Amino acid sequence: MKKKVSSLKKAFQEDLKGVKHSRDIEQLKVKYLGKKGPVQGLMLELRTVDPELRPRVGKVINELKGEIAHLCEQASTSFAQAEEKKQFEKEKIDVTIPGKRHFLGRQHPIRIMLNEVIDILIGMGFSVQYGPEIDSDWYNFEGLNYPDDHPARDMQDTFYVSEHFLLRSQTSNVQLRAMETHNPPIRIIAPGTVFRNENISARSHVFFHQVEGMYIDRDVSFADLFATMEEFWSKLFKKSIEARFRPSYFPFVEPGMEVDLKCTACAGKGCRLCKQSGWLEVCGAGMVHPEVLKNGGIDPDEYSGYAWGMGIERLAMLRYGINDIRMFTENDMRLLAQF
Repeated sequence: MKKKVSSLKKAFQEDLKGVKHSRDIEQLKVKYLGKKGPVQGLMLELRTVDPELRPRVGKVINELKGEIAHLCEQASTSFAQAEEKKQFEKEKIDVTIPGKRHFLGRQHPIRIMLNEVIDILIGMGFSVQYGPEIDSDWYNFEGLNYPDDHPARDMQDTFYVSEHFLLRSQTSNVQLRAMETHNPPIRIIAPGTVFRNENISARSHVFFHQVEGMYIDRDVSFADLFATMEEFWSKLFKKSIEARFRPSYFPFVEPGMEVDLKCTACAGKGCRLCKQSGWLEVCGAGMVHPEVLKNGGIDPDEYSGYAWGMGIERLAMLRYGINDIRMFTENDMRLLAQF
């Protein structure tokens, strides 16, 4: 029996030397210690041993069983440590290697222009007021003196959420709210996003950004409006820029006008942006209509005011020489990386 135990131990050690992977350890353990393995066979043969020698032989077999189990566990641990070391070597960090460069985020050109416009007008004495992007027909149209049959009320131009609520088509929806919550003098600007159901082209989009300006006090005149706009354009473009004023109709102002600036993309020679005219419309303005003042709870016989609204995208196109408004929403890094 001792020869069999010695021979079996030697055979196990030879097999253990040939193991190349941790998964083979379990197979080797099953081979020798399993129910059909040679160690279990020795235990069965123990019944044929002399009863007086049986305890001693049984102890030898159990020691062999324990030694095989211990050597298997030891080999398994060694393989695991080797794998861990290998993985560590693979994943270790060389702190002497220069780190990867992280690029800082940048402001969008529209945000840059919007912030600059707001800063200039705050410096000119205007306070900032914000209004909801989803608003009632009253604040967006009816309270601003839009007649029921005005084209802007049609579904072709306005995104309606329900019968009486819509995505605002202008930041003028802040005008009545400012009148309801403030007493004259009122000098406010209202920046924000507006939405119009229009065909997307190089000059127009279904959503864009506006800044609405309004000043209400005693004896406010058209001259005040011209002076404010002249100062604003010179501060924004940091140079004298040629502007023209054309009479126009807006329901919430009387009289009304449109402001065109000479196209900087073509220096007034004519291009796709300005429709070959050399001029780009950037602003609608005028004196606040008496009916709008009444709707806001202000006496038009005592107070007057002016209002204007300008498109931020149009100003950015003039400032940066961009001839297609769609470029601002395409997220093309070739454009955005320049700002």
